[in-house]
Amino acid sequence: MFTNSRILVTGGTGSWGYELVKQLLNNNPREIVVFSRNESSQVAMKRAFEDSRLSFCIGDVRDADAVLKACQGIDYLFHLAALKHVPVCEDQPYEALKTNVVGTQNVIEAAIDSKVKKVINISTDKAAHPSNFYGMTKAIGEKLIIHANLLHSDTTFICVRGGNVLGTNGSVIHLFRKQIMERGQVGITHKDMTRFFLTLEEAIGMLLRAAAGGRGGETFVMKMPACRIMELAEVLADALGKKDVEFIELGVRPGEKIHEILYSDYEAQSAVSFDEEYLVILPQLNIPGLKEFYWSYPYVSSESYSSAHSLMDKEQILKMLEKGGLLL
Repeated sequence: MFTNSRILVTGGTGSWGYELVKQLLNNNPREIVVFSRNESSQVAMKRAFEDSRLSFCIGDVRDADAVLKACQGIDYLFHLAALKHVPVCEDQPYEALKTNVVGTQNVIEAAIDSKVKKVINISTDKAAHPSNFYGMTKAIGEKLIIHANLLHSDTTFICVRGGNVLGTNGSVIHLFRKQIMERGQVGITHKDMTRFFLTLEEAIGMLLRAAAGGRGGETFVMKMPACRIMELAEVLADALGKKDVEFIELGVRPGEKIHEILYSDYEAQSAVSFDEEYLVILPQLNIPGLKEFYWSYPYVSSESYSSAHSLMDKEQILKMLEKGGLLL
């Protein structure tokens, strides 16, 4: 699919972008353009890869002209750029709106104008029944991406909805490790809080699967395990050989849920099982040919997909951390 193609990755210097570029290079592209605001990260990434197929473009998705320029001659676009931290978006909602909503609109318009073949938009479980401003902006971004399939262009637009990715920038794993090693004390917002987790390799595999199999208009969701954050911290402390770690309950932060969901009760009405690993949420919008393509896929049986259900035990959490390379 990507052989001899030109690919644009917005937010390409982040954890997701770094791993995505690494995997895309194995697919024989002609060029991958990494688009981001961070000059030092681009320099470091260029030195780390040393691959002539990589090019770097300083720019911000808020800047429509910069996005349009970056899209010229692009075949596939992965839209990863976003403000992602819940407290930051709660404190600075205007900034989150400009990046996550206006930035997504700029990507859509530039992709259509440049005749990009496919746009894959990365979203989050927090977009399902959003309780915080970050989730709300990503939910609007999803709606914009899905609706873009009705704009009578040759570009198809697909969404991917993920959970918490282990070990990425700002990951709770790094925070817990630092607290355990330096203070022997871990701050937990709520002892019953649960979250979905997946490894970075799994997350990027989902993007590539959606890019290959997506028709345009659907939202891909990975069936992923969940665990209690408290137990995650306990397993990490044991694995690091720290026995007398104190766990302090801090209280739920503004906009934070005790449990997340991957799709809502409303979305369950049009969610189908794509295969053993993925679900697909079909939109209520009438996108020509989409529902006909998925007519034979079985509908999901549950009303919603909550992180409170099917929780991993501590042994499974340990294996997940080992798989993610987070105990080295």
